[in-house]
Amino acid sequence: MKWNWGTGIVLGMIGFIAFIMFMVITMLTDSDYDHDLVTENYYAKEMAYQDEIDQEKRLESLSKKINGKRTKEGWLIEFPEEINEINSSGTVFLYRPSNQKLDIQFDLKLSGSHLLIPDNKLVDGRWNITIEWTTKDNDYLYKESILY
Repeated sequence: MKWNWGTGIVLGMIGFIAFIMFMVITMLTDSDYDHDLVTENYYAKEMAYQDEIDQEKRLESLSKKINGKRTKEGWLIEFPEEINEINSSGTVFLYRPSNQKLDIQFDLKLSGSHLLIPDNKLVDGRWNITIEWTTKDNDYLYKESILY
């Protein structure tokens, strides 16, 4: 077989295509490269988005802003005085953008008007905290992105 420019270009293209196909198959089948969706029911959640906007706007009617800070024990969220364990119930969702397996959801359990997320539940990095609760027939939604 005679080697010329045409043969070299064709073999180079075949090698490049084989390399790209190898990389695509590796990325799709290897569990180290999982690609998690932000939410499974994206369209259903989108339809309820206006309710979320209304719940977030109700936060402005509270006596003071909700503050979160890192402490030795974990992440401490301070609510206004009118939000306490007696008149509030809801859920807390901790979303880890880089790894769906680290996501955590639990019931809202306030201590006075404070919520402590223990240090052992949080891994260093970025977290999105979403707290939904009901107080006196009003629904509220608090969202915050933190670097822990």
